[in-house]
Amino acid sequence: MKSKRSKLEIYLDVLKAVRSGVDKPTNIMYKCNLAWKPFKRILNSLIENGLLKTVETGTRKTYELTEKGRDVLRYLATAETLVATLTNRRQTRQSPFEERTIVFSDQEF
Repeated sequence: MKSKRSKLEIYLDVLKAVRSGVDKPTNIMYKCNLAWKPFKRILNSLIENGLLKTVETGTRKTYELTEKGRDVLRYLATAETLVATLTNRRQTRQSPFEERTIVFSDQEF
């Protein structure tokens, strides 16, 4: 069973959904697998922080990623790549807890 998403992961899911072309509120909500009330809080927070902007056409509202929102996604993608690289490097090194044979003056331990 998969663990719950962190708040950061949920916010990033919303930004990624909008980046992929999903721009209507209900569609974004479904794409991110969120309930309406938490989704509205997240959406408002992203707008207030300048990561998304509202585009009103008549009575319809859609959402677009701002330049700041694109920068956040690029920055976090770079950070994920760096973490994955570091994790791979650590896994290829020999663990200090692996079995080793230690020889002290002709006696093996």
